[in-house]
Amino acid sequence: MTALTAEVAEPAPPPPPDGPASPRRGVELTLLAGAVLISVLGHLYVGLATTGRVPGTAGRYAAGLAGTALLAHLAVRFRAPYADPLVLPIAVLLNGLGLVLIQRLDLATPAHLAAGDQLRWSALGVALFVLVVVLLRDHRVLQRYAYLSVAAALALMLVPVFFPAVNGAHIWIRFAGLSFQPGEFAKILLAVFFAAYLAANRTALALTGRRLFWKLRLLPGRVLGPILAIWLLSVGVLVLERDLGTSLLFFGLFVVMLFTATGRIGWIAIGLLLAAAGAYAVGTLEPHVHSRVGDWMNPFASIDRGEGPGQLAQSLFAFGAGGLLGSGLGHGQSFLIGFAAKSDFILATAGEELGLAGLTAILLLYGLLVDRGFRAGLSLRDPFGRLLATGLASTVALQVFVIAGGVTGLIPLTGMAMPFLAQGGSSVVTNWIMVALLVRLGDSARRPRPAGAEGAA
Repeated sequence: MTALTAEVAEPAPPPPPDGPASPRRGVELTLLAGAVLISVLGHLYVGLATTGRVPGTAGRYAAGLAGTALLAHLAVRFRAPYADPLVLPIAVLLNGLGLVLIQRLDLATPAHLAAGDQLRWSALGVALFVLVVVLLRDHRVLQRYAYLSVAAALALMLVPVFFPAVNGAHIWIRFAGLSFQPGEFAKILLAVFFAAYLAANRTALALTGRRLFWKLRLLPGRVLGPILAIWLLSVGVLVLERDLGTSLLFFGLFVVMLFTATGRIGWIAIGLLLAAAGAYAVGTLEPHVHSRVGDWMNPFASIDRGEGPGQLAQSLFAFGAGGLLGSGLGHGQSFLIGFAAKSDFILATAGEELGLAGLTAILLLYGLLVDRGFRAGLSLRDPFGRLLATGLASTVALQVFVIAGGVTGLIPLTGMAMPFLAQGGSSVVTNWIMVALLVRLGDSARRPRPAGAEGAA
């Protein structure tokens, strides 16, 4: 543990790019009001477009969303006053838009309602957001629990293997009518462990080892061992759980953080080679993963066989039908995708009913959230905080890329949940915890330092 938490002296980073920090909580409150208003108007529009009247739940929906947003704002105002003013409003807006899209699909599938459960899970996520912001006063405390974090993450990833597969993948735990996806929580724990390990060993990763050729070095076993273990772990998750998305997310997260810690582009190349080798081997040998690769290579094969369009084909049709401005909320046909329309393929509904313009706006919101995480990482002075902020932001970026790429046919489908938008209690709760950590990291990055602290640093 001593070696893991060791610090290596290095020059102080440049000051935050935003200039002198100010709390800017008024800006956050104004943006939150706009996010709530947009979500409530979307809720009203869906009801008017599909039934011709204002939904009976409009008042409760507006009060619930406004109340949770205000509660989160008060927690930030009093416990993290220097946090980035954009992070919380972006999360509220994405969560609100997700509720609107799920409500719209509920109206087309009245036998499988999900908006009510998603709203309750969102409220639980905001409650945990408040707890993290209030109780976690210093992000560096998490560095002490690095080994506990990785042990808990491994346990969470392995437990679903012993439960029946759901839609071909062992990523769910179903018990007493409840479902739980442990891998969602494991990604936060792994980000904490990676940040702690790399903060303690970044000098060894960057400078030690025997030179092979050019700038490539063969690392000593004590440094190379954990890297190979992470690669084997990601392949093992793919084999045991038959889940391409989770393994890509975990391994991609580690490679990005490894590059951030060392600054060596070679780690990106090595990571891509290892990921490609593992994905090719399992994609060839594992039938479930192989079928997804086959669907990706020829999404219209089921139509050619006279079986009708499959999920990916329906998704592509939805995007094509949306055009530039979309068909309007409540006027699309993306529910034809089937059981995964509210989860894996929620972007298809956004693409069809909001069009390319609306879909671009949603992706820009994700991009802005990732950008604020990276900016917090650049402004932090402690290596653990910089790596943790980068890891959390990269997790969002990787997840959005993997999911959006899958439903648009860019890469094979993975079965992951779009952050905040898609149906899934585990996902929305985990995302709110990640936002809380980004708020805490942003507060540490932007908080003015006492007089004399600069010279001491």
